[in-house]
Amino acid sequence: VQLVESGGGLVQPGGSLRLSCATSGSVDGPNAMSWYRQAPGKQRELVATHTSDGHINYVDSVRGRFTISRDNAKNTLYLQMNSLKPEDTAVYYCRMVLRATLYWGQGTQVTVSS
Repeated sequence: VQLVESGGGLVQPGGSLRLSCATSGSVDGPNAMSWYRQAPGKQRELVATHTSDGHINYVDSVRGRFTISRDNAKNTLYLQMNSLKPEDTAVYYCRMVLRATLYWGQGTQVTVSS
């Protein structure tokens, strides 16, 4: 299984970005897909999770601003990020848990700055 993120970039505070995570390979079976982020000098943190049976969770700092969704037919995970703040600046990673195995993407940089 391979995960490839896209959609990062530079945006002004208050702006929006939509991240995508495309998967390839055999992804049959129950799974959980998540977005993580890692800011410079900080630990990687969980942002949001979307399981294949529809359960969704967000970290408190993004709830109400970010929306995680997935297209199971396309095996693609999305993260719509609105009202972005400078503290959202980080490398954003996609992760999948499938059959007790973790898979990570290579990350996409999101920079929120004026």
